[in-house]
Amino acid sequence: MQMKMIKTNGINIRAHIEGSGPLIILVHGCPESWYSWRKQIGSLANAGYTVVAIDVRGYGGSDKPHAVSEYSLKKLADDIIGIIHELNFKTAILIGRDWGGPIVWHTALLNEDTITAVAGLSVPYFRRLNVTPIELFKQIYKDKFFYQIYFQDEGVAEKELEADIRKYLEATYFTADYRGMNDIKNAVFSASSNKSPESKLLDDINSFDSYPEWINKEEMDYLVGEFENSGLRGPLNRYRNYELDFKDMEHLAGKKISQPSAFLAGSHDPVNFFILPNGYKDSNDLRVNIEPQYENLVDVVLLDGAGHWVQEEKPKEVNDFLLKFLSKVN
Repeated sequence: MQMKMIKTNGINIRAHIEGSGPLIILVHGCPESWYSWRKQIGSLANAGYTVVAIDVRGYGGSDKPHAVSEYSLKKLADDIIGIIHELNFKTAILIGRDWGGPIVWHTALLNEDTITAVAGLSVPYFRRLNVTPIELFKQIYKDKFFYQIYFQDEGVAEKELEADIRKYLEATYFTADYRGMNDIKNAVFSASSNKSPESKLLDDINSFDSYPEWINKEEMDYLVGEFENSGLRGPLNRYRNYELDFKDMEHLAGKKISQPSAFLAGSHDPVNFFILPNGYKDSNDLRVNIEPQYENLVDVVLLDGAGHWVQEEKPKEVNDFLLKFLSKVN
């Protein structure tokens, strides 16, 4: 294992590097860290890969540019390509989760000769709509609280959430896993909340007396320390780039992911319910809904008993899924 600062695209990215062989880059979501892949890194490295789990810009030990525009999908994709070149590889396989999903999907779209295969967890690829996602959310949730709308004004969510990072992380993690999603109305990511638009994120949020099985207090301590040091402006700025992304990716309208691809989501991932009111019935239902966006969708799994943090909640199943996919594309 090696922790390394990698110069890329005018900034420094911190990466946990392990193993040797073809390059795999792991891209986390929000609010996460390279550490969120701790249950996958060893398995992938042992299978014969150079595994690079990064802190996305704005997180952990990576640089944290201030401007909102520094967190566009184009900037983040260029970070990934710079890492590949800096590590002296010509190609890479990408795996992303949550916001890491759109990052790896668009890096693949923009760099078809460099990215040889791509897998996503939680958030599938969807082609460009006629309006930005944030405008769509504002139409759908005009009379309700929705967390992504709340995140739009600079400094507002930062002030609330940075006041108690532990409370924010525990609420986010514990209400969006399988246990927490059994009552989705009072979850951080809920699309069915009855809170008013004037509410704050943590108002009336569910709380739990115990930790779930997939994370312990020592692991949470590490993550709390990371966000207490880094703050939340960088992570929240990603949500503030919908309009810039819409302009930057206009030339990709209608384009499918051409590389061999795979997708996995937990059966109780809240993202499922953003897309369909009742979520997906099974893996085949999931495939039918997302396959038109891909030219070569190798494998699709809807994993029972898992929520949003699927790679931590069900590490063995996720590792098996990834290794099976890798065996088909190498």
